[in-house]
Amino acid sequence: MSSPQEDDQLDPGLDAIMKERRQLINLAYRLLGSLADAEDVVQDTYVRWYAMTPEQRDAIVSPGAWLNKVASRICLDLLGSARVRRENYVGEWIPEPVPDRTEWAAVRPAGTATDPADRITLDESVSMAFLVVLESLTPAERVAFVLHDVFRYPFNDIADIVGRTPAACRQLATSARRRIRDAQAPTRPANRQTDVVRNFKQAWESMDIDALIGFLDPGAVSVADTGGLVEAGARSLEGAEQIASGLVALLHRMPDLTILERMVNGRPGLVIEQDGVIVSVMALEATDDRVTHIWVMRNPEKLRGWRTEPQG
Repeated sequence: MSSPQEDDQLDPGLDAIMKERRQLINLAYRLLGSLADAEDVVQDTYVRWYAMTPEQRDAIVSPGAWLNKVASRICLDLLGSARVRRENYVGEWIPEPVPDRTEWAAVRPAGTATDPADRITLDESVSMAFLVVLESLTPAERVAFVLHDVFRYPFNDIADIVGRTPAACRQLATSARRRIRDAQAPTRPANRQTDVVRNFKQAWESMDIDALIGFLDPGAVSVADTGGLVEAGARSLEGAEQIASGLVALLHRMPDLTILERMVNGRPGLVIEQDGVIVSVMALEATDDRVTHIWVMRNPEKLRGWRTEPQG
């Protein structure tokens, strides 16, 4: 069996190819809203790369561009089938939160330079609110918008991926941009949302319904994704009083829960543990000084990454 060093000598371009992996994960996650699906797409993309002969690979001027194009096409196909799968999904479906053990206190100040590999959790385009709105777009709109507005692809390249003219792709992105603008309410920057979510957390831990109601917008909405695999929480809750009552009732019923301050898709969120095991991940969005949206991931299949210890 050859050693890794020997493999690199046999394929000197391997290192450059594998460095594209994080970029591909970033792209596929934004297009699909599922980290598990994004990883499958990247695996499939590399399989197609190595299915070619060495001569065919050598003929490709920009391997990175080729990999991104193939990954985008696979995502476009998956988005069509994903709609069918989600029609049969038990309860509400929300995007899969990206595993992140970062505490709020460890968050870098706005404007601090970060490694491109950190973009999947720190970039605004991966916030839960943004990903939820992307779910309302058609597959072609989502691909055109994400590739152009997030990753700055030119419309000529997008046209080759989507199979439409550059002008049509421009229209797709414009339509998506309009729908996203209309659907999204102004929100606090992540570094200013910390106080709002911390006040919310403290009121919840104190089981103070009145305080909780005060930290929730009157029209607040809470959505839970259980996948039909855990009890309760499969329906949406609307209104500050209903949400506050439900949260306090949960702690009365399960007093052994621990509420942790963690970053969830680049914004201050909460992670709920029971007996040291993560059972829920909550993404929150705030406008002014109140929480307006809560997305609760309870589906254990979508929490696998959160429950796996990071490799040292």
